[in-house]
Amino acid sequence: MLNISQPAATKRLQQAEQQLGFALFDRVRGGLQLTSKGEVLQDQIERISGEVRDLQRLASNLKASESCGLKIVSTPGLALATVPKAVTRLQRVMPTAGIELGTQHSEEMLESILLRASDIGLTLQKPDHPGIRSEVLCQGSMMVIAPSGWWSDCELSQPVPIEDLAARRIVGIAPGDKLGGQLQSHLDSLSPQPTVSILVQTYQMARSLVAKGHGLALVDPFTAIGDGDDTIQARPAAPDIPVSLYAVYRDECELNSVQKRFLECASEVSSAMMAVLEMPMLYNKASIDPLSSPAYGGSHSLACTSGECPCNSAVEMKNAFRADRQGIT
Repeated sequence: MLNISQPAATKRLQQAEQQLGFALFDRVRGGLQLTSKGEVLQDQIERISGEVRDLQRLASNLKASESCGLKIVSTPGLALATVPKAVTRLQRVMPTAGIELGTQHSEEMLESILLRASDIGLTLQKPDHPGIRSEVLCQGSMMVIAPSGWWSDCELSQPVPIEDLAARRIVGIAPGDKLGGQLQSHLDSLSPQPTVSILVQTYQMARSLVAKGHGLALVDPFTAIGDGDDTIQARPAAPDIPVSLYAVYRDECELNSVQKRFLECASEVSSAMMAVLEMPMLYNKASIDPLSSPAYGGSHSLACTSGECPCNSAVEMKNAFRADRQGIT
């Protein structure tokens, strides 16, 4: 590792001990063992070595920032749907922009931004750091999700009372952050307690398990909508549990034109996703099948048998949303 011969290493060690005035190692049975004074120095040496590595990383990132217009990091759940949609929209107006994408949990994200490894972070956690600025891109509500076909059309039009989760089988989310702790406090208040069939670390893993029939789950709205597939149904929880999407970046940072435009795209995309969730007929396939609409020569769905027929507008909006998912519009 040092790229020097053993005699050279021995000579350098002896020189270091002579300068210090005490031995760093005891020679034991042909090997080396740290002395008590050497152990005291070891922690400080490791700390300083870590700081040197951070300094080298920062210098490298400063140089790299000259050639890359946008470095985005997001939490894993947002990386699956929200970020790709925003990047797709950005490249329609700035097709030559250089973009780097990464995923990290919120605490690691702040370190990455401070070390300039990333320009902008997207998270559901409001940061608490003097060197980090945050802005709210959009707001939504926590959702209860269930396997496809679990709820009727009538039920899909209403929020789910948290009390309805009592004694239910659910996929639990480990409360590793403030939002997770808030969800856990709601579940802890229920009697009888829900049965946690599986405990997971991420919302997207909970979504996948719900789609496979492992129970219900409380997840953030971005995880709930995912890629807009039909494997789960989603309803807002009641009482409302608000959640915000935050963009975070260095406090002293002056965002360039690409970075500013990305924030606009992320706000537009995430707000559109929340608007879709507010209309169950658009998101939950059980309510409306576009191909059964009169606009496509089909018959009215059951949801259209009373009041003003929403099929035409619903079909138009849902098809636009599906097209946007695929980067067509």
